[in-house]
Amino acid sequence: MNERKAKQPFHFYTKLNLLQYTGKKAKNLEELLKLIKEVPESSIYHHTHNFLFTSNWVIPPPASDFAYWVREVLQEKTLAEALNGIDIPGLTSIPALREEIISVIEQYLTAHEAVRRREAPPGEDFFFTEAVTFILPTRYVANNLVEFAELLEQVSVSSVYFHVFDARLRLQRAENDFSFWIRDSIGDTELADKISSVDPYFYTLEELRKWIIKTVREKIGRMG
Repeated sequence: MNERKAKQPFHFYTKLNLLQYTGKKAKNLEELLKLIKEVPESSIYHHTHNFLFTSNWVIPPPASDFAYWVREVLQEKTLAEALNGIDIPGLTSIPALREEIISVIEQYLTAHEAVRRREAPPGEDFFFTEAVTFILPTRYVANNLVEFAELLEQVSVSSVYFHVFDARLRLQRAENDFSFWIRDSIGDTELADKISSVDPYFYTLEELRKWIIKTVREKIGRMG
């Protein structure tokens, strides 16, 4: 059973990001809030997920760019904690994430009006950037769970990132690509539910990769 052929093979894809400056910057919370409402979705996504690449070996991973700037530059630690507390896994789209960030900052400013225009030190403005993403196919194709686990060890962390994070939030799918394929093409609802329910933000990309491989191989072992 553990080599049962999938109805459709799993094609691993990867991504490349080209970062570019949006031309927008904020020197205080009022300006930050205004620009968060205006910048492209790709900028919101970049500033809330960039840490997954830049700190791949740090556990737990650091904050989003917004929370980091608010805490380290503006010294507003309470707001930074509130931004870190946003339940990103519970959101299903970038617009929903944007609105949650806006809500947290607006509530804070209502209660702390005096910090609205408190400025960052010279040269420490928040610069909004965005990532232009290119999705590329790889040569890795899995026809069953055994091949899937083997190939997941070989693909880049960019591939893991694309199939887990981009698939669910940026492309607004109900679950990540791995669990969808296991459910739809392998027909294993139990394994699919387990992989779909994990909070990927509690892992580095390498730890997430290892966890998924371990989970799949444990299921293969039980299937005999």
